Amino acid sequence: MKASGDGGQTQLQVMGRCICDRMITFKSPAADHSSMILQMGINGMKNKYKTKITHEKLFALRCMLMVFFAAAGSRDAVAAAAGSRNALAADAGCICETFPLERNGIPLHLDRVKAENTTPAGQILLIHGSTYSSHEFDIDYQDYSLVRRLAREGYAVWRLDIAGYGQSGPVEDGSMPDTAYAADDIDAAVDMIVKISGKKKIDVLGWSWGTMTAGRFAAEHPEHLGKLILYAPILSGLGEQEPGEAFSHNTWESAAEDFQRNADGSFDLNVTDPILIELFCSSCWHYDGDTSPKGWSKDAFVEESTKLIDLERISSPTLIICGSKDPYMNLDLLGSALGSLPEGSELRMIEGGSHIMMYEKNCYHEFQNRIVEFLSSAEPRY
Repeated sequence: MKASGDGGQTQLQVMGRCICDRMITFKSPAADHSSMILQMGINGMKNKYKTKITHEKLFALRCMLMVFFAAAGSRDAVAAAAGSRNALAADAGCICETFPLERNGIPLHLDRVKAENTTPAGQILLIHGSTYSSHEFDIDYQDYSLVRRLAREGYAVWRLDIAGYGQSGPVEDGSMPDTAYAADDIDAAVDMIVKISGKKKIDVLGWSWGTMTAGRFAAEHPEHLGKLILYAPILSGLGEQEPGEAFSHNTWESAAEDFQRNADGSFDLNVTDPILIELFCSSCWHYDGDTSPKGWSKDAFVEESTKLIDLERISSPTLIICGSKDPYMNLDLLGSALGSLPEGSELRMIEGGSHIMMYEKNCYHEFQNRIVEFLSSAEPRY
């Protein structure tokens, strides 16, 4: 997000993040309707400035409102502003629970979201990509959240943070959690989900690098896999590069890099709501901080002819879902992918969608609907 002339973070953005990180620690009674008032303030500012509105103005308003609510004793509003999963608790009809999990001495964050007072008929695990953790599936704005949509459809929605990411324990060597390591983290999570749910098989969805890790898991541990969804898959190498540092240096700009832009570098607001962009970036900063492991890079930055997902070894019905404007998509491999997958597999390309189409105005409804249709088609819920 280029908010300043040199492309770096403005003082306002740095100040805003500091406020987010500090306000979330306040412990005081929640004020009714605070989240609604917060959104109304942003919408009012958006209407006032119309096309002249900038992300600095949106973020400044959010920060001011956070300070106001903190002073008034509203922890919920502050949590919502910073992107807290605690907002799920305030979402009528949703329950979020965390389950202790550890592998190789590293605590892994695993949580489950389900509709209140229900026994879910299906179980699905969501796997994040290379830089930001599983919070990215649940941006609480309008009806964009994939997590809440699946919960409303009767699923228990599980989210895992790979070692070193998000709310999981840190790693000393950022190059350690590569694709193979992450696939074993997924296997550990699936084993726990099977035990807790009593289901023999669960469905798994991976996004971006998560398609590489989920694809490897699917090939090596098919016994507990129901259906597999590869969202914006990285089918082939992204080109050879030097590995570089073991950790990425996360910035506001990097968090927003997948959103579609105009020719002048500004965000295409016909494609993505500016409030959603701001909420997504706030959530990334809140959960993922300044650094993320880069073990994935040694697997992804290889020759472009190298296949990164062994589709021939996947024995479960698989949905490949991607956007026509995804810059990471190998269209040649995509065309032949379905022939490598088992019966019951599907390929869906959403016109105009990018790598982050689940948060794009004209794509997200079709994206969610295709996933729900695939999960509920033909085969029973295990």
